[in-house]
Amino acid sequence: MHQAADEKTPVVMNPAAFTHYSYALADAAHMVIDENLPLMEVHISNPSARDEFRKRSVISPVATGTITGMGFYGYKLALDAVAHLLSE
Repeated sequence: MHQAADEKTPVVMNPAAFTHYSYALADAAHMVIDENLPLMEVHISNPSARDEFRKRSVISPVATGTITGMGFYGYKLALDAVAHLLSE
């Protein structure tokens, strides 16, 4: 995240288990957003459809957008979204 912010690089990330409790990762994500760069949160499965504790993300409130439950296709959707946002 630090390098992405420094190099002005958008981020597509799957925070996996860090989604639910990593405030350090959320703080680092803020660095990307503070540089006006897109940051897309991707999850292969839909965490909201799983265990109760998985329904909360500390990353989603920071992210530009979140894509869940689309399998690996979610990464393509996230890249398409980043490309669209950068072209605006």
